[in-house]
Amino acid sequence: MARGYHKTIIKGNLGKDPEVKHFDSGNSVASFSVAVSDSYRNKDGENVDQTEWYNVVVWGKLAEVVEKYVSKGDSVLIEGRMKTRSYEDKNGEKRYVTELNATELNMLGGSRDQEEPVTQRDANVPKRDANVVDEQEDDLPF
Repeated sequence: MARGYHKTIIKGNLGKDPEVKHFDSGNSVASFSVAVSDSYRNKDGENVDQTEWYNVVVWGKLAEVVEKYVSKGDSVLIEGRMKTRSYEDKNGEKRYVTELNATELNMLGGSRDQEEPVTQRDANVPKRDANVVDEQEDDLPF
């Protein structure tokens, strides 16, 4: 059977500060909600605003980036996969939640501006400081 493929991309604003959990294993997870607003003109010609809320989950080093640089109200562009999971509530009833498991996050606008997307893969690699000269460059023959 052929493997399926899906990707979800949203652009919106955080509804609250991310909640971050750190595990004994060294792994981290951040969760937060993002409001995505859209508008349309109804049959009477009036503009109508509509907002959809998405639950977002970010794992690993990307969760640490979110913890450090993202807060309520920030504008973000997020890419990932939608997943539905189940859990039991306090009363023992089965509940379902659908979340966007983010693999890439762009911080948009404001003082926290980020020019390039931060991905799960990139979160493990520190950015190079342009003012620091690599010692190996001095040994180049040209």
